[in-house]
Amino acid sequence: MTTVKMRRTFAKVGVVTGLVIGGLFAGLPVLWLLSTSFKSNGEVFQNPPQLITEGFSFDAYRAILGDAAQLRFFLNSYVVAFAVTILTLLVAILAGYAFSRFAFPFKKTINAAIVSVQAVPPITLVIPYFGLIVALGLYDTYLGLILTHMVFTLPYAIIMVTAYLNTLPRELDESVKVDGGSGWTALWRILVPTAVPGLIAVGVYTFMISWNEYLFALTLTRTDEMRTVPIGIQLLMGQHSYEWNQMMAMSILGSIPVLLLFLFFQRRFIGGLTAGAVKA
Repeated sequence: MTTVKMRRTFAKVGVVTGLVIGGLFAGLPVLWLLSTSFKSNGEVFQNPPQLITEGFSFDAYRAILGDAAQLRFFLNSYVVAFAVTILTLLVAILAGYAFSRFAFPFKKTINAAIVSVQAVPPITLVIPYFGLIVALGLYDTYLGLILTHMVFTLPYAIIMVTAYLNTLPRELDESVKVDGGSGWTALWRILVPTAVPGLIAVGVYTFMISWNEYLFALTLTRTDEMRTVPIGIQLLMGQHSYEWNQMMAMSILGSIPVLLLFLFFQRRFIGGLTAGAVKA
């Protein structure tokens, strides 16, 4: 018994130690980023480096929030990310419902094509999409960015929504049809409300992907009026100097919307999960 208890104790200690090391590995860079945002640019290169600065300052945040060009980057990211999230969820719901509830020609082929898109490295599509967007007259526009981002958010969204709808019993659809309703009614009145937890997860993931996208936001925009937050951070890297404190401050400000979105919908996720269980 003593040996068994010792093994369990060592196992628990090992697990806790691993979690602590993993937490430090993941958390320290974030803490350093936060600390740097409250330093002057000169203090960033202080030797030895200090995590807690003595010259605590909001100058970097004032510089970002007081610059209309920088605020424009945030506005652009909001417009693109929210539009991509809404449109992706709408298309994913319709496509997921079709894949989950209907049989049609080439269904497996289309499914395979959707999955295969996820395996294509985005960098290989930069030149083709650049040519396509320019040919369509969508270069340096919101619509060009939104459509391009959706190419990369839709496959995952469709796969996840389809998988979630597959877990819902078909009796839900049939009960609506018995009462004289249509498939459209079953989708929007029964299936979508029941699938709220899955839709929230897909929506948050989609928003994060669009908000953090850098490569196509750089390639498909030309003016500062259309640039997004990741590009704005990159623009703080000058030819002769880097504004490290402002870069860190902008990174913190850019992460806040994603964090708030997750925290807000975390409650909705639990509530939607309970509601779905009752309805199912």
